[in-house]
Order: sequence, then structure tokens, then C-alpha cells
Amino acid sequence: MTGAPHHPLRPRAPLRTLGSVAGRACLVALLLTGPPAWADEPFRLPDFGSSADTLMTGAQERQLGKAFMRSVRKALPVLDDPLLTDYLEDLGERLVASAETGGGRYSFFFVDQPTVNAFAGPDGHIGVFAGLVTTAETESELAAVLAHEIAHISQRHLLRSLEDQQQLAVPATLLMIAAAILGAQVDVNAGAAAIAGLQGLAIQRRINFTRQNEEEADRIGIASLAGAGYDPFAMPGFFERLSQTSHTSDLSAPEFLRTHPVNPNRIADSLARAEQYGYKQKADDLRFHLARARLREQGFKDPDKAVAHFRANLAASRYRNGPAEHYGLALAHLRAGRPQEARQALGDLVKEQPHLAEFIVLDARIDGQLGNREEAIRKLQAAVGLNPDNQPLRSAYAEALIAAGKPDRALATLEGAVRLKPGSAALYQLMSDAALKSGRKAATHRYRGESLYLKGDLEPAIHQLEYALRTPGLGFHEAAEIQARLETLREEQKEAEKQKDKSRPAKDKG
Repeated sequence: MTGAPHHPLRPRAPLRTLGSVAGRACLVALLLTGPPAWADEPFRLPDFGSSADTLMTGAQERQLGKAFMRSVRKALPVLDDPLLTDYLEDLGERLVASAETGGGRYSFFFVDQPTVNAFAGPDGHIGVFAGLVTTAETESELAAVLAHEIAHISQRHLLRSLEDQQQLAVPATLLMIAAAILGAQVDVNAGAAAIAGLQGLAIQRRINFTRQNEEEADRIGIASLAGAGYDPFAMPGFFERLSQTSHTSDLSAPEFLRTHPVNPNRIADSLARAEQYGYKQKADDLRFHLARARLREQGFKDPDKAVAHFRANLAASRYRNGPAEHYGLALAHLRAGRPQEARQALGDLVKEQPHLAEFIVLDARIDGQLGNREEAIRKLQAAVGLNPDNQPLRSAYAEALIAAGKPDRALATLEGAVRLKPGSAALYQLMSDAALKSGRKAATHRYRGESLYLKGDLEPAIHQLEYALRTPGLGFHEAAEIQARLETLREEQKEAEKQKDKSRPAKDKG
């Protein structure tokens, strides 16, 4: 028996950042979602084939992906949790490996909102809202949505829908796409008004998914599910279950159904496709249940309420996975400042699963809160030695070193981690903290700048690099690296200002 997810199925509240994001729209997000409310009739795409790849080079698409992620961070609360991200990436990579096209660049991240939805962006970026995971009852249901989004990327739906915009500069095209996407994701009227003001170029329909796109993503996604050993019936089953929760009113529909419209025909088609592969019974990975428990625990602002939630579920045997429920209870106790109770709730889970990062990290953090910092360091150092590529273990090890007054060692392990996984704002912030406590002023500003840049704060990031360059006694090699990075960010800022100026109506330019 499963407990009800903490987050209800409800549309998310309007984002407060809409105005600021739209105002800097030259590099705002390309969230690839389904059609918004003001685009009722999809357009039919001609058969572009592989020619869509000529719209931009691989380097341009990578640049676009970086801009996308910075913009997403400005508009949405991206969840920088190494353990959750690691699980999502592991699941996504298994599905990518089984996809019909295979390969490609993909990265996966969580958005800390109770919305039941997911989206795909340029250069393989896929975002999953926390509410989707807490609502999915099986790992196959979560995998079904991921497989669908992976298919949107592998089939180049973005480039296929933008191919007829080849005569426009990529940043100018992004400017218009951003406004339409903000309308689809945040505020329909605001998005439509923004488009109307963008030189009268009506491209909104060209960035909406067509029914053909959705059907293609279903077909390829189901094949990927089956290939990875997941239940192919999970996709139509999840769609139907979500539809049944909101049959009385469109306003109560989960966000996924608004951006990925589902009707009886689509469910029937996906059922027929699933039957081609047959039912596959796959046991849920324990990490899926741990991720659900972690997200549910974080969903409570008051840790005592989280404790009450998990205790009630355990007392009534209202759960799908006992270890995950105990894990959630231990997390809640630790957040409430009760490490002894946390250790009791964790029990023998570390002994039973000695290589699982979730339990190793929690066990070490309990040690740290109990004052046994050297023991926490010992446990995490041993775990990193056995799993040197595991970023959650490296991050936890660095945090333990910083807490124990050993920031130099922390910085060394973090520099190794960032080489393995560049592009993590959380890692750079942790590196900045370690550098500050090590007395390395230039490195403090440098890493803080990189963290700000990845979060979408371009101008403050430039200021931090400028501060780094002015640090007395800065070595030649380090100064050259910072200067080169600073010039790159300044060029990006100039391009952004240029495109912003082009978007202004002539009367505003004076």
C-alpha cells in the first residue's frame, strides 16, 4: 500500500520572475513543452528529415543549451541535490542507451516544485518536476515520462520546428521563442503579448509540438522503455491515471496533461504499441523509492511534520518500500537536529546496503551532527576511494572536510569532482566556500563567479571575475585563465545587449 504524495496535483502558481526573465529575453529558455492554451490547432510539419541539423552547428547548440540552463535557473527553482540528480541521470542514461537512435548529449535535473510535469530543452537538457516523482507509483511510470522527453530530443523536434527560421540569427530566434514558451509555462496572456511586440513575427505555432511529434515521442519512448527492461504499459497507464484524476475540470488537470495533451485515441494508440512488446515486470530500483522519500521529506517546511508523516506511514504499514520510509524518517530527524533519533531510524540500512551512496552520506552526516567529524571523514574517504567517480560522495566528503576545518583538502577533492562533472552550480559554490576558508581570495571570487554564471546571473558573475583579477599577488597562469574566462563572459554580455536592443520597438530607441 502506498501513501499519498505530499504534493497535491495542482497547477503551479505564477512565477514571480516572469517580468525579469522576459525583459532579458535574448537568451531565455527554450522549454520544449506541448501546445499552450492559445495554440489549439497544431500545424503540420513537412518531412524535413535530417536537413533540420543544418539550422545550427553542434557548437551553437551547445552554446544554446548553456543559455537555456542559465535561463531555467533564473525562472525555476532547480534542485541542486547531488543524490537526487545522480539517480535521475542514472535512470536517464539507461533509457538513452536503449533508445532507437542511441547516443547523443543528455543531462537531467530536478525542479523543486510540486507540478506533475517534465520538459526537454536544447542540447539534451531534460527537467523533471518533483511532483512527477512523488506522483509516480512505480519507477516504470517515471521512466515512461523520461523516455518520452528523450524521444523529443533524439528526433530533433526543436530543430525541425525551427528550420524555416534559418534566415534569422539564432539569438533573435531565441528571443521570440522565449516569449512564447513563457506564455505556455507561466502566463498565457503575458506570453502572447510578448510575442505580439516582437517585430510582429508570429512564430508561436512553429515551436508547439504537433500531434505527430507527441505520437512519435510515445512510439519511440515505449520502445526505449521495453529495451531498458521497463514495463511498456507504464506510459499509457500513467497517462490514463492522470486523466482520471482531472476528468471533471481542465483547470484541475496535472500540468503534464496541459503541455502533453492526452485523449482516448492517444491512450489507445500507446496501448496498442505497448502490446507489441508485451508486459514486463521489473522491480523498482531501491533508489527510486529513496528519491521519492527524499523529495517528500524536503516537501515539508517543518521537519517535525515530516517526522509525523513518515511515522504515521510506518505505523499503518502505508508504504511501498520499508527501507525508503525509514530513510525519510531519518532525514527528517536529522533536519530537526535529532541525530540520535536519525541513527535509530536508519537502523541497519547501511550494513544491508554498504555501497549505496544515499545511506553512506546520511550515516556520515549523522556522525557529523553528533560531533564525530573524523569518523564522518573516514567513512566518506573510504567510500570515495571505492567510487572515485561518484559525485554525491565527493561532495559529501568535501562538506565533511570543510566542517572539520580542512578546506584545502576539500578544495582538492572538489576540483577533481568538477573535472568529472562541469556545469554544476552547486559544486562551484562549494568550491568557493572551501577557497574562502583556505584564504584563497582569487579562487573564492573565481568559483563564486562560475556559480553565479550557471545560475543565470551574468553581470554579477563578471564582477566576481573582475574582483579575482584584482587580487594582490595573483600568479601569471591563474590570471591568464581568469582573464580569458572574463573576456568570454563579456562577449556574451555584449551579444545579449545587442539582441535586446534589436528587440525594442523603434520608438523606444529614440
